[in-house]
Amino acid sequence: MHTAQDLLNILVLQEINKNHFNGISKTVGSPNVFGGQVLAQALNAAYKTITNNRILHSMHSYFLEAGNLELPITYNVSIIRDGGSFSTRRVTAHQNDKIIFILAASFHKRETGYDHQIDITTKITQPEELLSWDDILEQFGDFLPKKMKNFLEIPRPVEFKPIDPPNPLEAKDMPPHSSIWFKLRGEANGLDLPTKQQILTYISDYNILSVALHRHGSKAHWGNTMTASLDHSMWYFRDFDFDDWMLFSMESPSTMNARGFCTGNIYTRTGELVASVTQEGLMRPM
Repeated sequence: MHTAQDLLNILVLQEINKNHFNGISKTVGSPNVFGGQVLAQALNAAYKTITNNRILHSMHSYFLEAGNLELPITYNVSIIRDGGSFSTRRVTAHQNDKIIFILAASFHKRETGYDHQIDITTKITQPEELLSWDDILEQFGDFLPKKMKNFLEIPRPVEFKPIDPPNPLEAKDMPPHSSIWFKLRGEANGLDLPTKQQILTYISDYNILSVALHRHGSKAHWGNTMTASLDHSMWYFRDFDFDDWMLFSMESPSTMNARGFCTGNIYTRTGELVASVTQEGLMRPM
């Protein structure tokens, strides 16, 4: 995938029958299906059963099995409840009669009420001053570990600019927090809010688990640690557009028992808090 349109294309699901849909997969450099893709497609399936214009406000999910890139993924949506203000859906993703993923999502009618948010930090390097993943590959590719170089060479519909990336050639412990700017490649104007939420959810599965490795950087890295997303939750607050850079600010409050726990907030460049994310992942030393 190279552009936002390529990403939009994989979100389009084939309707099998009522509340059952098929999705295809594209690699992001891993031998298995990217978790963000499954998250976004599951939300797309859930939205197809919402007929009262309610908007997603939260979702909670578990990754149960690694997805096979060569097989379609079937999403089955259960209509749990349509109440006076909220609608609830459960989505299960299947391959070869095996459940690989489950998701619960809640949708809310538009209402007015109190409004506040935590502010974006003012002391932050702007994206124009930073190297993108493409820049890092171009300038330092010959010196990067092979696994990292191969990962960076995969074309992506999203451009990333990390603010404080760890140096793969200097193994040292770092504070368990990180921030990264991101922006879609290509045209992404005129999208409705449900589609923007699905794209944002896709992007939210990038980078977040890596912050749990920071505190252990002197001994742990992607080459000697088995990692996998275990669960992923997200809360959606405000409308936004993909017309400028957005900031994903992340931290890892805890790692233990071969699991890393991470949280993050996603802001527009002007400082509006769009969404919050939590993820726990496997971090098993090999």
